[in-house]
Amino acid sequence: LYVHNMDGTVKQFFPSGALNNVDLRSGFKVGGKDYVLVGASADEKLGLYTYLLDPVTLETKEWGFITTGDYEPYGFCVGNYNGQFQLIADAKSGEVRIWTVTADANGAPAVKLERTLKVGSQPEGCVVDDATGNLYLGEEDVGIWRWNLAPGSSDTPESIAKVDRKRITDDVEGLTIMRDGAHKYLIASSQGDDTYNVFRIEGAAHTYVGRFAIVDGDKIDGVTATDGLDAWSGPIGQFPEGAMAFHDDQDKPDPGQQNYKMVDWRDIRKALNLPGAAQ
Repeated sequence: LYVHNMDGTVKQFFPSGALNNVDLRSGFKVGGKDYVLVGASADEKLGLYTYLLDPVTLETKEWGFITTGDYEPYGFCVGNYNGQFQLIADAKSGEVRIWTVTADANGAPAVKLERTLKVGSQPEGCVVDDATGNLYLGEEDVGIWRWNLAPGSSDTPESIAKVDRKRITDDVEGLTIMRDGAHKYLIASSQGDDTYNVFRIEGAAHTYVGRFAIVDGDKIDGVTATDGLDAWSGPIGQFPEGAMAFHDDQDKPDPGQQNYKMVDWRDIRKALNLPGAAQ
């Protein structure tokens, strides 16, 4: 696990081994102190790694490894819904597992398997809308599904979008949510054609609003075959109104080198003519 500064330099590195997806949530308490809970899936080691980021010192520390038995956690995301923190993993078999996580009396991770869901083929990217408890998941060759985390809610998912080779070209990969003022957007990586689909979500309603690509700039190359992505609303570093980070599978001109590209949310908002876009 790498922790980077906003200028791209490495702040910390944890040699945990091969990790696949990483996600985080703030406001997690251990011993009465607030931390940012960071989790990552490690399918080769059959478990989840957890870390704690101190929001005051900005230092991250290892917290614990959570074994998942014979279950191989591939995709992964973290939620904070209804006063509980969730660790959510999906396997290549299509099985999705949801655990709640707390700190025990000794300050170590304690998890409880709360629910198991299923899709028909390999999924990966997922994201939780903490405000509504909606869980969005990408089934790579099929489309995007939605469940709700509320107890007693249906295990049958609702289809949000399908792989149609027009808007979404398989694989469906990373999913994230951008909160922009009164508006909220689900953003999905359409890996097969190097684009990103944007849906406005309002309660149970969802509306497709467009898609965009990240092309070569004057000094920085564009982005292709994105696996993971993430979004931040509000000021962060040099971005006064938010930003997005995108995995790039080919950092030109370095053969075989991958990296992450940061994009100003204002540029995406303008490209799609979203509310608040500069004219």
